[in-house]
Amino acid sequence: MRIVGGRHRGRRLAAPQGQTTRPTSGRARESLFSMLAHGNFYDGDVFKGARVLDAFCGSGALGLEARSRGAGYVTLMDNDSAAIAVAQENATLLNETAHVTCFSRDATNPPRAEEPCSLVFLDPSYGSGLAGAALTALEGQGWLAQEALCMVETAKDEAFTPPPGFTILKERKVGAGRFHILRYLGGA
Repeated sequence: MRIVGGRHRGRRLAAPQGQTTRPTSGRARESLFSMLAHGNFYDGDVFKGARVLDAFCGSGALGLEARSRGAGYVTLMDNDSAAIAVAQENATLLNETAHVTCFSRDATNPPRAEEPCSLVFLDPSYGSGLAGAALTALEGQGWLAQEALCMVETAKDEAFTPPPGFTILKERKVGAGRFHILRYLGGA
């Protein structure tokens, strides 16, 4: 697995061992980041200086990809201690520890955010149904900036309805998954 774009393009990333983590493929990440970069979701660069949360982060590939493309600060969150250890290893390999925080927490029961994020990635296990609950919990703990972009990855045929306060901007099937790009508009 490698970073697919930005200043760390081509750098290798470690992946957690076993079957508990399903890393988003390089091809799917490339498609997602192209969609975000060229989707006209904001005036200007969606990554430049962004505060990013990568929940259900696994290896941290999505958050670290955003950092490679100009994000200012990244938080990597996963409740699997082996995944967080690998995410921390990857931040260290990229010499990004000054701009990345890793912690072992459940995204459906997160701690209070220090600052809200403008870009949020949620990639729970396919079929888990955790994305909606995580969005609601993250909103409640201050993780979402007004008008934040949130990307939810589900299995390509998995049903997903965002909670109140979110609107779907775009959806795209890529490989075995489906990307849902949402805008956070505040609680209903």
